[in-house]
Amino acid sequence: MAAQQAQGDALRDQRIKDLAKRVEDYQSGNVRMGEDLHELRAVVGPLPDKLAQLEQRDPSSLSFAQAARLVGMGATADELTQSCGLTQAEAELMRKLHKN
Repeated sequence: MAAQQAQGDALRDQRIKDLAKRVEDYQSGNVRMGEDLHELRAVVGPLPDKLAQLEQRDPSSLSFAQAARLVGMGATADELTQSCGLTQAEAELMRKLHKN
């Protein structure tokens, strides 16, 4: 009877050690995740300000980005001058730079 009790106690103690190890692993994983979230917050935090700056930039620079997209869709130089307000030379240059 005492041997069975000792064996049961040993199994219980081993189970407690296993569970303690699992809890420790979960805790260290949570700490790492918290650190990663902190780093991510540092990266993502300034994005709204950067987005606002981009939205307030010179509108003429946005026309070049729009022109590049239109060239990718097959727009002609004349279409670029009409829709983006580019000069004919700028439109030709955009077509040559961004042609597929």
